[in-house]
Amino acid sequence: MKRIILASVFLAVSMAGCQKQPDSSDPAKVKYDPVTIKQFEEADIKIGKFLDQLESPNTSLEVRRQILCVDYPNVYIQQYAPALLKLSPNDYTRDKLDRDLAIALDYYKDKFNIQCQK
Repeated sequence: MKRIILASVFLAVSMAGCQKQPDSSDPAKVKYDPVTIKQFEEADIKIGKFLDQLESPNTSLEVRRQILCVDYPNVYIQQYAPALLKLSPNDYTRDKLDRDLAIALDYYKDKFNIQCQK
């Protein structure tokens, strides 16, 4: 009799333990604001184009200066970073994104010897 009870308890516990518990923080189930997604995607495309222009040997120094000193930081700060913070608040902070921007800008400014007017 003890074996039957023990086997029943073991079976019940093992079946309950194998069932997937609902997880409200599952990233695949989180609904994102479509406007925020669109903002992020558009900003990401713009930044990608800026980087392509910066790497192109056909891009003039003046265009590079405009991208590094004005366009890239504006798109990053006003569109990209806010959208990314809304979409992934647990993965990014404003400080981390600011540091990432500074690293990218400093790299290209050094590479092309560009100085921005403050």
